Amino acid sequence: MENIAWNEQYNIGVEVIDKAHAKLFRIVGKLTELLKDEQAAKRACEEGVKYLEGYTMKHFSEEEAYMRSIRYSNYAWHKKIHDNFRDETLVSLRQDLQLSHYSQSSVERFLGVMTGWLTGHIMTEDLAIVGRALNKKLYEPSAKLSIVSRAVNNAMEDVFQVGAKLVQSNYKGQSIGNGFYCRLTYDIDNDGKVQLLLGVEEQLILKGVGRAMKVPPAKRDAFVNAAALQIFEQLFRHMGRLFRSKSTYKITSNDLLDKDAFRADFMKGYPCSLLFSTRVGYFIFCFRTWKEPARKTPAPSAG
Repeated sequence: MENIAWNEQYNIGVEVIDKAHAKLFRIVGKLTELLKDEQAAKRACEEGVKYLEGYTMKHFSEEEAYMRSIRYSNYAWHKKIHDNFRDETLVSLRQDLQLSHYSQSSVERFLGVMTGWLTGHIMTEDLAIVGRALNKKLYEPSAKLSIVSRAVNNAMEDVFQVGAKLVQSNYKGQSIGNGFYCRLTYDIDNDGKVQLLLGVEEQLILKGVGRAMKVPPAKRDAFVNAAALQIFEQLFRHMGRLFRSKSTYKITSNDLLDKDAFRADFMKGYPCSLLFSTRVGYFIFCFRTWKEPARKTPAPSAG
C-alpha cells in the first residue's frame, strides 16, 4: 500500500479549507506508513485514527462556516453530505475497527474510504463552492443520448480526469475484463424510482484511487475496494442529477456486484444500456425507471 500524497490539484483557492485538506492527507499518509510495521502499528493506528476522525469534524465545521459566510446556495445539500459521512460512514468504520481490534485489514479499509471520499468530495462538492466544479446545475430529466453522454463525460472528468466517448448506444452485456460493478435505486418525483447499474473497468478505478497516491495501486485489495465504494458514491451523485434526485443514500459493500451478479441483473432488462470508452478503460451505464403503485386508502371499518 503506497503513501497518500497531497496534490496541488486539490486546492480550491480558500486558504482555511486548502490547509485543512492538506493536513488530512498528511494524517492519512502517516497512518499508511504505520501499517508497514504491523507490530508497532496497532496502538499508534488506534490513536491516529481517532485524531483523524476528530480533525475531520473540525474541518467540516470550518468549511460549513465558510459556506455560510459567502451564503453558498447549495449549503444545505453540502452539509447533508458532511452529516451523512459523520453519522453513518464514520460510525460504521469505527465499529469495524473496534470489533477487529484495529486489525491491519480494517485500518486499510478505513484509509481506503477516507482516501476515496476525500478526493471525490474535494473534486466535486468542494470545488463547486468556488464555482469551479462541473455540473453545478441539475441536468434536465431526459433520456436523450446527448444529455446522458454529456453527464457521463462530465462525471468521468470530475472523478477520473479523463474524457468519455459513447461507443455503444445499445450495450449487450459484453465483458469489459476485470471490473467493478455497482447498483443503486433512487427515489424521484411523483413516487417514481430509477435504478442505475454501473460497471467500471478495473484500470479506471485504480486510476481514480491513484489520484491521491504517489504511486497508483497495481492491484485490487481491501484498500482499493474501500476507496472504490467512495468513487461509486461520487458517480451516483453525478448520475442522480440526470433524474433530479436528491435522495440520500449510503453505498455499502452490499451494493457492489461481482461479474456474474452484474450479468444476471443486466439480463433482467435495462431500456437504456450504454458503453463508454476512455483512454484508461470502459464505463457501463444502464438505467431503468418505474412508478410505484398508488397506495390504497383502507376502507373505514363498519360500526
